[in-house]
Amino acid sequence: MVKANLRSLAATILLFVAIIFIEVFGIPGTDLTHPQQITAAILVVAAVLWVSEWVSLFVVSFLILALEIVWLLPALNGVGVDIKSNVFFGPFFSNIILLFLGGFVLSSLMQKYELDIRFAQAILKRTKGMPSLTLLGIILACSFLSMWISNTATTAMMLTMVFPLIKKIPDENPFRKALVLCIPFACNLGGIGTPIGTPPNAIALTYLTKAGFEISFAKWMILTLPFLIIFLLFLWQLLLRLFPAGNLRLDVPERHTADFGPKHWAALSVFVVTALGWFFASKLGLATGTVGLFPVIVCFWFGLLSTKDFRDLPWDVLYMVAGGLALGVALNVTGLGEVLINSLPISGSPWVLLIITAAVAGGMSTVMSNTATAGLVIPLVMNLPFDNNYILSLVVALALMCSMAMALPVSTPPNAIAFSSRAISSRDMMITGGLITVLGYLCIAFLGPMYWRFVLSFMGV
Repeated sequence: MVKANLRSLAATILLFVAIIFIEVFGIPGTDLTHPQQITAAILVVAAVLWVSEWVSLFVVSFLILALEIVWLLPALNGVGVDIKSNVFFGPFFSNIILLFLGGFVLSSLMQKYELDIRFAQAILKRTKGMPSLTLLGIILACSFLSMWISNTATTAMMLTMVFPLIKKIPDENPFRKALVLCIPFACNLGGIGTPIGTPPNAIALTYLTKAGFEISFAKWMILTLPFLIIFLLFLWQLLLRLFPAGNLRLDVPERHTADFGPKHWAALSVFVVTALGWFFASKLGLATGTVGLFPVIVCFWFGLLSTKDFRDLPWDVLYMVAGGLALGVALNVTGLGEVLINSLPISGSPWVLLIITAAVAGGMSTVMSNTATAGLVIPLVMNLPFDNNYILSLVVALALMCSMAMALPVSTPPNAIAFSSRAISSRDMMITGGLITVLGYLCIAFLGPMYWRFVLSFMGV
């Protein structure tokens, strides 16, 4: 209790020091406007609280919203920016939040009708219960699925299906953390493999196409697949070493012997229809969040899930993600994100610029939306007076780097879902995700240009 109170006190002191410092001194040596300084303060406070966990992560999200409403909004209106509070409330009921909600309902449905156990049995039968092969199998399955459907939806589905395996592992065995962490990281990485895998890829292709580059689906995969394979193998070996299985032998959960009745078929149908909806959402003109409403309505309308099941959903994770989205909104409306990008040295060697911009993209994506980061940094390099091959290398590198930032629970929605399992701590995620981000940065910044120039000399664009 004393320790908890000290952590709360530290968080309170941090908050008030940040507010007083900004209001009295501002940020010395910068030309930032008052709203931009406030946004920078909110960003720093949120980042410290997310990393330190002095208070619950979802409370940080509500703090972000409160500071935006009572501190940032009046400052914006004071300098003539006419926006309303709903701009900051919007992320708390946005498309990504609905997608999360749909995934959580689907997860609850799978667990209630034990469909997840059947999937776990199928995995273990093929890997014969060997921890390393089981881990590799899950990594490959997650990355392959997330190349074609939403990373968030894939994480929600796979975590649900794999959880019966995790429950069978003793709490003291570190390997249970490896099984949880492999899912979001493999999903994040899998997204880089195809143009539709993750929004930063689509943003990169949009700008490249407008500039006259011809990057087909297959060409994108040739540009990115070698890196994806390297990253997945690194993830597999990293998890095996950080969280060794020891003498663990994964037992196949006891076969479900109950009859597969009408409600089981109904639950399976809801799962399949939702998964197909996520797969074909873009072709149907629907947002993935809209598809996520389907399991929510159907499951509770027809009694597949109860009101108690609804109350037991991990609502704290939903609000934690919403806070990160609200922070991205503040960076956009105040122009702070653009100021940060424009402050980069954009003259000189393209390789130096790649090294700098990739590092900035990775840092920004760690604390804000990957999509928003890509939307900020990619346009910046498009009009630089460099050779076409250099421009393409820069854009591909930035798109990949936006997907490589995965050190915090709020860095990506898949991370947040995995963190909601409560089987891992933010420290586990920070160490593993941080190492993957560093490796990704080194590969992208130093190997990427050589590989892309070699490939482009054959393919042409």
